[in-house]
Amino acid sequence: QVQLVESGGGLVQAGGSLRLSCAASGITFRANAMGWYRQAPGKQRELVAVMSAGGGTNYADSVNGRFTISRDNAKATVFLQMNSLKPEDTAVYYCNAKRWSSYWGQGIQVTVSS
Repeated sequence: QVQLVESGGGLVQAGGSLRLSCAASGITFRANAMGWYRQAPGKQRELVAVMSAGGGTNYADSVNGRFTISRDNAKATVFLQMNSLKPEDTAVYYCNAKRWSSYWGQGIQVTVSS
């Protein structure tokens, strides 16, 4: 079955950095668009960043220039490098794989203290 397992979250001070990883199995990784979404308490889940199978990227305006998505097809892993973190980045971050179907990871908490 499909598994997406996130890691790398935690607590960081404002201005700090974190790197999230998502290891995928059960899918043809290189053929999937891979993305990161987040959901803060009381808010809807929102797109953070996505990378197509061809390597094209798209970012939310709120993270553009601070976050970078990348992927390692050989390791079936997608990354999200988060720099200059702000308290408003606090959320549960979810990994997503999309091709014919959409799959989600279990989510990982990122907390940015002021």
